[in-house]
Amino acid sequence: MTDESRSGDRTKHPHVSERGLKLPVLGAVSMDRRQALKVIAIAAATPALVSCKPGEEASEVVMTPAPVSNPRARGDAWDPDLIAPTVPWERSLTSDELQSLAVLCDVIIPADERSQSASQLGAHDFIDEWVSAPYEANQSDKVLVRGGLVWLDSEASERFGEGTRFRELTPDQQISICDDICYVPNADSGREAAARFFDKVRDLTSTAFWTTPEGMEDLQYLGNVPLPRWDPPPPEVLQHIGLE
Repeated sequence: MTDESRSGDRTKHPHVSERGLKLPVLGAVSMDRRQALKVIAIAAATPALVSCKPGEEASEVVMTPAPVSNPRARGDAWDPDLIAPTVPWERSLTSDELQSLAVLCDVIIPADERSQSASQLGAHDFIDEWVSAPYEANQSDKVLVRGGLVWLDSEASERFGEGTRFRELTPDQQISICDDICYVPNADSGREAAARFFDKVRDLTSTAFWTTPEGMEDLQYLGNVPLPRWDPPPPEVLQHIGLE
């Protein structure tokens, strides 16, 4: 699925559904715009930037299996119990980062008459769980997301007044920033890394939203529901896809 089509008919912009400088601290170090770009560029270009293999620091999180309901699963991060899933690692994003991330999720999928917004359905919490997982790719995504959130604030400050943060902007102002990074091939020189950050958050937000019961209802998805009767596709549909 392409970036432009992820939200289906509800997409007004390539990044937002129709339903729609005091820099934050990254770890213990404040970052300026140049540093943020450098961090997210390195994260996007180097999947193995952060290694969390068994036996390293992250192993402390996952060495103690959770109680399992499935006797064939160990219940740890490498062999999870999918019947009664648990998250055996601690979340790592700060409350400040989560507030900014929730606003960005709602720029991507805002609330409308059909459903709640992405953050109301916990998309930012899903992303926090994702980037906190002790795997190389997920840990690299965490660096990308954290650096991208800093970039959003620095861009808001540069465009709309010193000290202004992205989450304090009006919806139109937020969209004006996202418009410039909503599609990696079209991003201006110097904004490619920010565009990769936005692409990652858009993908994770869409995954989080449309796998909830409310999101599946929004899609009018009929799977995972027992039906008293199943009718095969009508002849015109089969003809359209060349299976008649």
